[in-house]
Amino acid sequence: MPKHTTRIPRILMPKAGTDLAKWAVIACDQYTSQPEYWEKLDKEVGSAPSALRITLPEAYLEEPDVDARIHTIHDAMEQYLAGGILEELPAGVVLTSRDTGGACDRKGLVMAFDLEDYDYHLGSVSAIRPTEKTVEERIPPRLAVREGAAVELPHIMLMIDDPDCSVIEPLFAQTDKLQKLYDVDLMANGGHLTGWFIPEGELTEKIESGLARLADRSVFNAKYGVDDSKPVLPFAVGDGNHSMATAKASWEKIKAGLSPEEQENHPARYVLAEVVNLHDKSLEIEGIYRVLFGADADDVLAEAQRFFAANGGTAAVSDVPADGGQNFPFETADKKAYLTVTDSKWALPVATLQAFLDDYLTAHPAVKIDYIHGLDVLHDLSIQPGNLGFALPDPAKEDLFRGVIFDGVLPRKTFSMGEAREKRYYMEAKRIL
Repeated sequence: MPKHTTRIPRILMPKAGTDLAKWAVIACDQYTSQPEYWEKLDKEVGSAPSALRITLPEAYLEEPDVDARIHTIHDAMEQYLAGGILEELPAGVVLTSRDTGGACDRKGLVMAFDLEDYDYHLGSVSAIRPTEKTVEERIPPRLAVREGAAVELPHIMLMIDDPDCSVIEPLFAQTDKLQKLYDVDLMANGGHLTGWFIPEGELTEKIESGLARLADRSVFNAKYGVDDSKPVLPFAVGDGNHSMATAKASWEKIKAGLSPEEQENHPARYVLAEVVNLHDKSLEIEGIYRVLFGADADDVLAEAQRFFAANGGTAAVSDVPADGGQNFPFETADKKAYLTVTDSKWALPVATLQAFLDDYLTAHPAVKIDYIHGLDVLHDLSIQPGNLGFALPDPAKEDLFRGVIFDGVLPRKTFSMGEAREKRYYMEAKRIL
């Protein structure tokens, strides 16, 4: 990994005395179908300084007054900067601990990343890649919010695959030597958030060296059983993919008007994000199941056999899971069995199944699909007449990187990583103009 993929930023934080419980709010891409959540939050914040005033909840992204909202947000950013509400810290990173009531806190590092080392397009070989396909139609309305904005607040989470827990976790043995930036209960059942400031210096050099070590070619090849033909993947976007893509699109527009020298250190080139280890004990990766509605189960299963035969594999239906293949338990109103695919050209089971389902649904537009959490819900839907439900194994954590490395991007709805209230709350900010 080139050293410049990471950058030690100058982070903006609310000035001393700010009520951080009212400042920190959930990521704007949550509760998009629940405007009442945001209306309640608006009343709780009141006139206090808050990240709510300088972000646009996506619940309002398609409202008729969105342009006026964006203008108000940009004005508030300028006022927070001019009035000293937001103060710039010395160069450094923030070590974070988020308690959402589970067995373990989620540990992270807030730092900056070079958008030159990120590409969200299919076939990307960049050092930072999305885990799921980016829907480019979602970028323009978000770009309208970012363009003209003086600061950014991150809800992007970048994952590292560090099974030895060598980069982030050892830092928590040194928190007694670090400045505590915040220690606050979060609104709306968000849990508790603590952050420590790590100034640029020996410790940040160690952090960057540790991240670079994860991207060492020999380490990468051994970890994933690949040769030099597979591009190294140090960082995968685990959350906030469209926010990251919007930052990239904005930077490309800004960059076009800059000289090479001006591009080097322009603040919009570097995006603020939280790095989280995929192997953090707090992260629970859950599979997402599939249900077809209005489907003829016999036809679906017959088409599956034809599809996989045409793609170099085989598919068969049996009453028990078979050895040496990818097994997909399925259920209908009158049948429970397994669809077993052998010699799949897709690395992950979810990619195997979704490739077939996408093909089948294209040819059968009257059949609909939904993506389901929970085996009980899957069962209740699958046994209804005309429905067919497929269960999937929970993805192994290491398979998330493996899927991106081998298959490009993961299929949509591959995994779920925490509930809405557990998503990142805005706290830190950074100048982008």
